[in-house]
Amino acid sequence: MSRQLTVSEIIDDLRVADEELRRFERLYWLSSDQFFELYNQGLLDEGEHLQDFSQWAGFCKLRQRRLEAFNRLSQEQIARLRSAGGPVRLERRELLIEPV
Repeated sequence: MSRQLTVSEIIDDLRVADEELRRFERLYWLSSDQFFELYNQGLLDEGEHLQDFSQWAGFCKLRQRRLEAFNRLSQEQIARLRSAGGPVRLERRELLIEPV
């Protein structure tokens, strides 16, 4: 049985991932999107930076998974709100979703 993630946990994971991605971008002067493309294509000479690149790629994947989960949750929330008819009313609350 897998543990559900709260919206707060997803957002916290996104914050941490973004902070780490910025750290690597400052170190290597390369955007994380461009790095991840090179990484996935196997075009990087990892050499002495293997550990950095593995961590960087891991944070890229974490950010991608959490964004997908958050976007999916947001779409479901909008669909529920629209199905009620009338203006969309947002309420403060904590939702749970299955991890991806």
